[in-house]
Amino acid sequence: EDPSSSSSTQSSVAPELPGFYYDPEKNRYFRLLPGHNNHNPLTKDSIQHKAMECKRLRLLEEEEKQKQKTTRAGLNSSMLLQKRQLGLLSSTSYCRLVHELKVNCMQRRKIEIHSPDSSVAGTNNFKIIVADVACERIFTVNDVEHGGCKYGIINLSGLGKESLTVEMYDNLYFTNRKVNSVCWASLTHPDSHLCLMGIAETPGCASLLPASLFSSTNPGDRPGMLCSFKISTAWSCAWCLNPQADNCFSTGLTRRVLVTNVVTGHRQTFGTNSDVLAQQFATQTPVLYNGCRSGEIFSIDVRQRNRKGHSWKAIRLFHGSAVTSLHLMEAEHYLMAADMAGKIKLWDLRTTKCVKQYKGHHNEYALLPLHVNEEEGLLIAVGQDCYTRIWSLQDAHLLRTIPSPHPSSKDAIPSVVFSSRLGGSRGVPGLLMAVKQDLYHFSYN
Repeated sequence: EDPSSSSSTQSSVAPELPGFYYDPEKNRYFRLLPGHNNHNPLTKDSIQHKAMECKRLRLLEEEEKQKQKTTRAGLNSSMLLQKRQLGLLSSTSYCRLVHELKVNCMQRRKIEIHSPDSSVAGTNNFKIIVADVACERIFTVNDVEHGGCKYGIINLSGLGKESLTVEMYDNLYFTNRKVNSVCWASLTHPDSHLCLMGIAETPGCASLLPASLFSSTNPGDRPGMLCSFKISTAWSCAWCLNPQADNCFSTGLTRRVLVTNVVTGHRQTFGTNSDVLAQQFATQTPVLYNGCRSGEIFSIDVRQRNRKGHSWKAIRLFHGSAVTSLHLMEAEHYLMAADMAGKIKLWDLRTTKCVKQYKGHHNEYALLPLHVNEEEGLLIAVGQDCYTRIWSLQDAHLLRTIPSPHPSSKDAIPSVVFSSRLGGSRGVPGLLMAVKQDLYHFSYN
């Protein structure tokens, strides 16, 4: 059973009575009181929160005692090695199963964050962390007490077996706009800039920042912001790596998509019937995939000219709820999508049919990202219940459910990054988890 699900043994012990709560420990009924008063111990919300917190603490205790077991029968290192030597496993299957085994044995360790400005290190809650392609550094968005956000970059080179320290660099003189979406952009060289979609008030703002703004070099040598313009409410962004749409990034707005060339300043607008909450560009072709609040997913070839009345939509897929995240698989024949009903589906773009579903994810209204690691054969998603779940990409099997180190709440949903090379090509494998003011590393054992 999923540890985060609100299981109820009431029906198997005693019948459910409207307006009453059955306590199995005291073997009696208690009247449920209306409202959400924090001083009222018997509301449905308080009872559900108490049950979830008990399960979280129990699972944390099991992990501390190293009771984590593999979810597949017979999955252990000696068995895998024996099958590999006998030729019963291909190298691809062997590597995938080894990653599954390592994921189930990951142990949590807290990371010490150093900052040139000691007054700002660890004083604000993490909201978003996004790793560059090489996973050498992560861009961070932190909430600040007086409202808005601050931005920074954490260098992961300090991660190691003996030491778990990272360097965090902030730019306190830039801006404190709230950020809805962020992605790395490759303009002058790989992962040289950052696209930020934020809301200061109304209208919002789209910005393209050099990553060198967040460094320990001489402030006088830092370049300025390359691109910034006001827009309507921004929900998502994506950078194009295809040479036919070079130097372009897309912005998902309210009922439209805006594609901007940051060098020429040329913009294309594509009208939609719904807010665009998730985006990703293909690499092999200049095609943009969009996920909407209406549940529709459609693609746009950005080479098309703007023609009034012309339909821009090519491939069209449909979810039953608002699409919150998209990930185009490496071969670009499959698209992974998640929605606000907690559904995660793998779509075959050639047949426009769903071929797999990954069950257990929890979402009701939040914009939560997916993390797909094809090399390791893993899918990772953090639910609104604050549990981090890891599935096998191949057969959609739920491998592990990781509880948050902090009590579950709306403002404490973890943000995660996974890689087998955290810190660069010689980095350490594992999962980074940012919760509240803390950063944790779940390392391979």
